[in-house]
Amino acid sequence: MVTSLTTRERTAILSSLAAGVVPSTGLQHIQVGRRDEIEAVLGDLRRAEDDASAVRFIVGAYGSGKTFFLHLLRTVALERRWLVLKADFGIERRLVGRKGEARGLFAELVHGAATRTRPEGGALPSLIERWVGDVAREATSGGAGAEEVTARLRELCRPLEDQVSGHDFATVLGRYYQGHLERNDELQGKALRWLQAGYRTRDEARRDLGVRTIIDDGSFHDHLKLFAAFARIAGHAGCLVCLDELVVISHRLNSKQARESNYEALLRIVNDSLQGRTSGLVFVFAAVDECFEDKRRGLLSHEALGSRLVESRFARDGLVDRSGPVLRLPSLTAEDCFVLLHRIREIHTQGEEPRLDDEGIEAFLSLQARRLGAEFHRTPREVIRDFVGLLRVLEQNPATTWKEVLEQTAASGGEAAAEKKRDDGDEDLASFRL
Repeated sequence: MVTSLTTRERTAILSSLAAGVVPSTGLQHIQVGRRDEIEAVLGDLRRAEDDASAVRFIVGAYGSGKTFFLHLLRTVALERRWLVLKADFGIERRLVGRKGEARGLFAELVHGAATRTRPEGGALPSLIERWVGDVAREATSGGAGAEEVTARLRELCRPLEDQVSGHDFATVLGRYYQGHLERNDELQGKALRWLQAGYRTRDEARRDLGVRTIIDDGSFHDHLKLFAAFARIAGHAGCLVCLDELVVISHRLNSKQARESNYEALLRIVNDSLQGRTSGLVFVFAAVDECFEDKRRGLLSHEALGSRLVESRFARDGLVDRSGPVLRLPSLTAEDCFVLLHRIREIHTQGEEPRLDDEGIEAFLSLQARRLGAEFHRTPREVIRDFVGLLRVLEQNPATTWKEVLEQTAASGGEAAAEKKRDDGDEDLASFRL
């Protein structure tokens, strides 16, 4: 039973599902299945909370629910007090590039930073402000002055200085506190700009903040490790980095050299995660089957990376192994589909008598199974989008029953198939003369 649903959540859920995209709110109301997969990644989070690290590749067909899985994982991580960075790969946003593509991806991740108190994103300024304020209040409550607070902040940031670019990272945090102390919004803005990869030249950063490095294409991974370390200093359990649309790297980069460079960066992330070189940092990538399995352009085409991602040869014939980096999303069962559509119907009716009963849901699923064939269980996106469309048609046409709508749809689908068959037959019988 769907309960405690606000009008805002209801509208967002139905509008998103009708458009074939994942709702940004109210995911708990439509979550079905995937329990074992979520538990596997939750195990990664628990281990990372004890100073470990992890990397996962969520693999599935188009429309199988990978993006939904990332959103759900994000919600769970926020409840566990994680800092969550999420972004989509794009031609101008990738791990390696020559024109600031990696810096652009980093900026996208940080701008979308989310915490439990700021789940909508943009949490970095409030995160730093709250941390600085808490440290200052704790120190001043014992009679400490500004110098003692500065020393305390420097002491807390000392672990960062052992990492690559850590000294400058800690310096920028110190500049932010200086701006906080002096009520200098401009200095605080410059510090945030540096942390959000806003500086393009080292000279400008040196002039504004007195640091020698910036977040650029060559330091993408190093600064994510720094963010994970800082998140823990600031009281969070760790840092979760979710990156969707990995297919951009494998199939939308025409240059083989560009793909190889990005795969090398992926290899470094995988190696550091599996070998325990990072702490409190979990990467989750979403990839379609083709992106993973294509021997010419996919992840397995890179020999070293493919050897890290190879799945156990014993995990077959119904046996699963969710301990490796690759986590495949299985098809939703018929029971899962029925429960999902039942919940969507409850959200749509808001407690009113539904015009589409359980028999109607079964009839709809049967029609979709005939239309989509083998793709039916693999791509729930199409099924959900059509179902929301059916509910809206019934709502706006009260004189029509669901049986009439489904029968008309089935008949028009059959006519279209017959017409296509006749057209194909005509082409087969086309004559020619020598």
